[in-house]
Amino acid sequence: MTSRPQNRKKAILCIISAAFFFALMNCFVRLSGDLPTPQKSFFRNFIAFIIAAFVLIKSGEKTHPHKSDIPYLFVRSAAGTIGILGNFYAVDHMASISDASMLNKMAPFFTIIFSYLILKEKPKLFQTVCVILAFVGSLFIIKPSMDFSRSMPALIGLCGGLGAGLAYTFVRILSGRGVAGSWIVLIFSGFSCAVTLPVLIFDYAPMTGTQILTLLGAGIAAAGGQFSVTAAYSNAPAKEISIFDYSQIIFAALFGYFLFDQIPDIYSFIGYIIVIGASAFMFFYNKANQ
Repeated sequence: MTSRPQNRKKAILCIISAAFFFALMNCFVRLSGDLPTPQKSFFRNFIAFIIAAFVLIKSGEKTHPHKSDIPYLFVRSAAGTIGILGNFYAVDHMASISDASMLNKMAPFFTIIFSYLILKEKPKLFQTVCVILAFVGSLFIIKPSMDFSRSMPALIGLCGGLGAGLAYTFVRILSGRGVAGSWIVLIFSGFSCAVTLPVLIFDYAPMTGTQILTLLGAGIAAAGGQFSVTAAYSNAPAKEISIFDYSQIIFAALFGYFLFDQIPDIYSFIGYIIVIGASAFMFFYNKANQ
């Protein structure tokens, strides 16, 4: 696997940009109202597919993925689809979009785990402790109870974070193999559309003009997030930039407060502090031991 030059400053700017776009995407998803999650996912990815195709055509990209890249693209696309469905379901069914966003932001910790299992990027003991702390923090947000119907949206959101973490790991593999980010986004978006299309056909819910516009906004924001996060993980390892991914929680909290009058409860705030704190400790530890 060939390696690309690292550009940490560019990666940081890209990951913050991705955080803003994904928070905006979640906001549009919530604003689109009571529509089936696969339907929202389809329109989100269909718009991202069109944008990625336009970027590829305009850039004149000549290099196509090789046949040997197909298994990696498949896993990246399947994991990313699980990540999106889990995130959208949580955004629609949890009381706070910042809670849903935080569970999705478990992805960097899952990325570190998968990077160890797949890329053999062995985490140090301190990093392992931080991953455990992040999981403990997620429990404060999930608030497990015997009422499964209450916990289910949060658990599905956590599974979405796991899927996203696996997807980001394979983004790093593919970028290391020289696959252009536009191709990664295009194939992922097309795959997700193909998976959700049958559900859309048999369970289509009529949409108002406002709902169409909000899903259009979600798709545009998602494309911005996808291109940004692909660029970020192509320019630096997850362990060096993951802390900046948590800026999405700030964006999500602001959107939630001003648009939906949402204020997370005390347990969610404790979870935020633990997860972000664990990520901050890990970031500064990595920086001090470079």
